[in-house]
Formats: sequence, structure tokens, C-alpha cells
Amino acid sequence: MPGGRNQVLAGALLVVAYTGLIASADGITKLLAGTYAAAQLYALSGAMVAGFCLLADRLPRMRQGFRTSCPQAMALRSLATLLAAVCFFYAFRLLPFAEVFIFIGLMPLLAGAMSGLVLKEPVRPAAWAALGAGFAGVLFLFPGGISEASLGDLVALGAAVSGTFSMTMARFIGRYESNSLAQVFYPNLTLCLAMLLMLPFVWMPMPMADVAWAAAYALLLFGARWLLVVALRLLASYAVTPLMNLQFIWMSLIGAVVFGEFPPATTYIGGGIVIASSLYLVWDQFAPSLPALRRPGRLRTDP
Repeated sequence: MPGGRNQVLAGALLVVAYTGLIASADGITKLLAGTYAAAQLYALSGAMVAGFCLLADRLPRMRQGFRTSCPQAMALRSLATLLAAVCFFYAFRLLPFAEVFIFIGLMPLLAGAMSGLVLKEPVRPAAWAALGAGFAGVLFLFPGGISEASLGDLVALGAAVSGTFSMTMARFIGRYESNSLAQVFYPNLTLCLAMLLMLPFVWMPMPMADVAWAAAYALLLFGARWLLVVALRLLASYAVTPLMNLQFIWMSLIGAVVFGEFPPATTYIGGGIVIASSLYLVWDQFAPSLPALRRPGRLRTDP
């Protein structure tokens, strides 16, 4: 069906745009993480992103308010987003920038499991094979082997698990409502309010340059999360998360140019394996719509 293929292509392009925005935001996180506590960055950026949502809702074509028909799912998404943000913040503090990609690369496997358990989206055997190849690429990326996992690695793993669950809930909510701004507003409002409770204990004066960086981070994050919510309505979450591995390219460039971090050649080889599996999973989304590939009883990706 042409409409289905166009929907998948649109979703894929949105995720590619998302990777550029979120990698830039992550670079700012790493830049500020060496000086400030998580509460200070996220209290400011959470308030700014929530404010951007309020402004966007004033546009005539966007005006939907922030009511949600899935309050419990929205609460779970908000809490998962809070946990993921804090874990990623400290992962960027403890690990080289490109190494955090190792754990972002685990997210497709986690999404495959969560899609089956939470969304009841069956994943075809061929897609699991691609996910397995992506996992092999992730292992190839690990510089010192699994046995040398550090505190930063454990924190990054927690970020990957909670971040994947947040995106899974975004797709769940997207089945029942099309109000994308609500899915950006509530998680960031939760992040802001939670961090405000801790802010008096960690506050440090910020020069205007750092305030500007925090504002740029909030703007990039607002755009990235909005695009991601829309993409999760168009693509299955286990296909969205592999495409997110394109962040590796951005993270490697930012790490080299801004932070002087140059990963070994094995990192690039592993990244290539992960990205190749990502491209296959996007093709796998087209397969149910192609008449030549239809077979009786074949499982579809989406309900």
C-alpha cells in the first residue's frame, strides 16, 4: 500500500532528523555535566521545554491543549523520562562521548522485547536476526569487554532501559491520541518539578554563556522529542530505536571535534554493523506492504 510505505518513509526521515538534534543536545549535556549538577541543567531546560510547548500550543494549527486520554501511561512515560535524563547525564560525565552510544545501541533489543510485552507488536524472525546482528555490533564496540564494566556503564545501561520504556509508552499513547505536544509537555514538566526540589542544594551561579548553552539544549531537546513522538506514531518502536543508532555518526564527530575524543577503529566497525541492522529493520517495515512478500499467516509489525 503506497500510503503505508509513505508513512514508514516519513517516520524514518523524522528519526534521522531527531538523531542530529538529540546528538547536539547530548553534546551540550556533556559540556555542562563537568561543571553543574543534573538538577541545575534539567530544572532550567525542563522549564524551558515546557514553556516552548505552551507557546507552540498557541499556534492556530497546533492548538489542542494538554488533555490526555491515557493519564496512567503518560505518568509512566514521564517518570521513565526523568530517570533516563538523570542516568544519561551522569553517563556522559563518566564515559567518553562516543562510548555512550554502546548503550544507545542496546535500545533496539530492549524495544523488541518491550514491544512484544507492552504493545503486543509481534516481531518477525528475520527482524530478530537483524536485532541480533545489531547486538553483535554493540559488543564489538565495547572497548575493554563486558568484564570491565564500570559504574558509568551501569548508569548508561539504566539510561537505555528507562529511555526505551519511555519511547515504548509514547507509541502506546500515540495509538489513542494525536496530541504530540502533550507527550513533550508532561515529561519535561515532571523533570523540571523533580529537579527543582533538589536545586537549592546544588545551585551554582551560571555565566550568561552557560545560560545560553542551557537554552540551546532546551530548544534542541524540544524539537527532538516532538519529532520522536510523531515518528513513534508512524513506525514500530523496535524499528525507530535502531534508526536512532545513526546518532553514532553525530556523536563520533562531536566527540572528535569538540572534546578531542577519538574512538578506536573497532568502534567504527561495530557502528557500521549496528547501522546496517538498523537499515534492514526499516526495510522490514515495508515488507508487509509489498505484494510479492505477502504470505498467508505472515505476522504484521503493527496491529
